[in-house]
Amino acid sequence: MRGIGLVLAMITGLGLITGGGAQAAAEREAVRTPAQAVAAMQPGWNLGNTFDSTGADETSWGNPRVTPELLENIRAQGFKSIRIPVTWGQHQGPAPDYAIDPAYLQRVKEVVGWALDDGFYVMLNIHHDSWQWINSMPSDHDTVLARYNAIWTQVATAFRDASPRLVLESVNEPQFNGGDPAALLAELNTSFHRIVRGTGGGNATRLLVLPTLHTSADQVHLDNLTATFAALNDPNLIATVHYYGYWPFSVNVAGGYRFDATAQQDLLDMFARVHASFVAKGIPVVIGEYGLLGFDRHTGTIEQGEKLKFFELFGAQARARNVTTMLWDNGQHFDRTAGVWRDTELFGQISSSWRTRSGTAASDLVFVRRSAPVTAQTITLNLNGTGFTHVRLGNATLRRGPDYQISGDQLTLTAGLLSRLTRTEGYGVRASLSLRFSRGVPWRLDVVSYDTPVVAAATGATASFAVPTAFNGDRLATMTATYADGSNAGPHGWTPYKEFDRAFAPDYTAGTIKLTPDFFAEVTDGATVTLKFHFWSGAILTYQVTRSGSEVTGAPAA
Repeated sequence: MRGIGLVLAMITGLGLITGGGAQAAAEREAVRTPAQAVAAMQPGWNLGNTFDSTGADETSWGNPRVTPELLENIRAQGFKSIRIPVTWGQHQGPAPDYAIDPAYLQRVKEVVGWALDDGFYVMLNIHHDSWQWINSMPSDHDTVLARYNAIWTQVATAFRDASPRLVLESVNEPQFNGGDPAALLAELNTSFHRIVRGTGGGNATRLLVLPTLHTSADQVHLDNLTATFAALNDPNLIATVHYYGYWPFSVNVAGGYRFDATAQQDLLDMFARVHASFVAKGIPVVIGEYGLLGFDRHTGTIEQGEKLKFFELFGAQARARNVTTMLWDNGQHFDRTAGVWRDTELFGQISSSWRTRSGTAASDLVFVRRSAPVTAQTITLNLNGTGFTHVRLGNATLRRGPDYQISGDQLTLTAGLLSRLTRTEGYGVRASLSLRFSRGVPWRLDVVSYDTPVVAAATGATASFAVPTAFNGDRLATMTATYADGSNAGPHGWTPYKEFDRAFAPDYTAGTIKLTPDFFAEVTDGATVTLKFHFWSGAILTYQVTRSGSEVTGAPAA
């Protein structure tokens, strides 16, 4: 490619090609097979919304500048590998050289070096370029390929002699606007492989990571990537997919507010396909990103106990199927300034799943109505191969018999215990019980004092309409929206169940249920919409709203 030689000379002159001490350290490292190396990468963590940001620098999406202390802290959490997504396009010069800004490349090299020095395996890639400009390959093939090749020529040369614990990933979540996507991805993966191998040094045998189309685990995409692996005939290749769960559960839409049998089967099927397509054939697999898509808004879009069950099963399947996993964290999980987990219970479940299974339960909520006599309640346990041992309240161990009974997977909390726990005035969580199992982390079971919620009439605007709500200790699970003829209203018209925090959102502090502008944007003017608010206690309240231009009126259904 014309001009690339000059670019590489600039990289060498700036000291970007690693060597010396790094090379000596690499030579001292134990030689591992690809499968052993990928196993040693488990578990992994993503340095998300940092170098992958599309702004001016690594802080443009709100995360602080990376420091050695941050990486050391992540290492201390038990992570063995770190994925460093990088968006290169905004730091790339014009054709024909498409030179990467040397200062930016130097900064990436600095952080990669810190991570390698900490003992991490590091995965480095091309990230949001996939949807910014690579996706136009069908209509601008030669330009896109030249630009893509220029990135990998420069990056591969810069890291030619880095530790073998650095692995390179061809492109994140590849996608194309038309054409033959499978053929285009095969072309990119093949070009990436040729360029990296051609730079020699450590790159001659470096582990390279190739994705499926969209990093999807659908069988057709796994099969297409399998064909690329066969054509390349290189033992030092890794397959990668991403997994964010069964979509209705992942974003809490279409009634998917529970980690139910359908969501569980989706997870099980994904791991089974990946294992059969790659692992069973000797090709290592890294799930380069995993989590729940609703977390991009906030982690509260999915109820706590339901998401804990997702991560417990995900970790168990990763171990059973010999798949390495890398948690997607754009700052919503690990507070990079304070150096702590934002949700210690969630991370406790995730980290425990790297080693063993944990017992869970059908719910993490027990609702006790204040305005009715208290009765015993039974909860189904998910033992997951563990054994139930006891129940604790703070530092006290509860008594089997007077406080609870256990029969197989059925845990019954007695009326006496629930009466004692909810006798104080007020609504909300009155006590948190800790269910203990023979291994894994405890299961928190909140005892909630409540009465049926009450909604009131309101008027407002489509930009800020809210339903006055006395939650009375209850919690909103989901909402349906239909017209008088039974057809679905609002966004996602194929389902009556609307998306949590997109179409509606509870505000427990303000005492309202907000209906968003996005919801009203897809509501027929003048047509009455019947809403049903489904609460975790089992209560269902019916409410009707009518939009007239930008004005909205609402009232409880008669």
